[in-house]
Amino acid sequence: MNSIYEQIVIIENGNQKAVLCTIIATKGSSPRKVGAKMIVFENASIFGTIGGGALEKKVIEEALKVLETNLPVIVSHNLVKELEMCCGGTVELFLEPIMNKKKLLIFGAGHIGNSLARFAYELDFKVSLIDERIELFENIGTEINCMIENHVSAIEKSTFDSNTYVVIVTHDHAFDREILALCSKRNPAYIGMIGSQRKVEVAKKMLLSSELLDENEISKVDMPIGIDISAKTPQEIAISILAKLIELRNSTEN
Repeated sequence: MNSIYEQIVIIENGNQKAVLCTIIATKGSSPRKVGAKMIVFENASIFGTIGGGALEKKVIEEALKVLETNLPVIVSHNLVKELEMCCGGTVELFLEPIMNKKKLLIFGAGHIGNSLARFAYELDFKVSLIDERIELFENIGTEINCMIENHVSAIEKSTFDSNTYVVIVTHDHAFDREILALCSKRNPAYIGMIGSQRKVEVAKKMLLSSELLDENEISKVDMPIGIDISAKTPQEIAISILAKLIELRNSTEN
């Protein structure tokens, strides 16, 4: 059986929504003491226990409300007066949502993609770097998921959901447009493409004229990608892109 800490890692790397409930203070008699932990999932199932009974039932209800707001709270319960439990004490708990890591799919393992993958991993994104040119992966660490294959097959293998961000920085404009069209149909949380204003305008016209995407789908794409910091080097451009991703992640978690 997984420990509660192993379970937290599984949740962070997956798509389940859950709340970690930790006893932070007790007074008098209580079924469990400070440090006891329980995870509550969105279907009201639990992992671990804070003592069972009416207290646990009440905390599960409160945890489900935390999932609605995505904000941590501190709750306190009198076990006799409030919950009619035989224990005569009070229990205080900290309820915090367990945040799923954002999955970042980077198409293109050139200088910008390579730098972005390393920087994004350091800032707690779950990174996949995609390119069919094997020689570009020589200096990529094992912590990054390297998909050395054609972008079409990589897209077919990947999961797209509300935690998926897509960044397109390949060496070929035609590849960029194809990836953009395919990924847009999979409804990721975010999709952005690198390029000059001219490249962006050409891409929009070609995607519309070929009916690969419509106006509404194109409007959801961030292009050219990145926050304007007058970036020049590949590393600076990667930072400008990552800044945008961090802004988006922080805005959706609050």
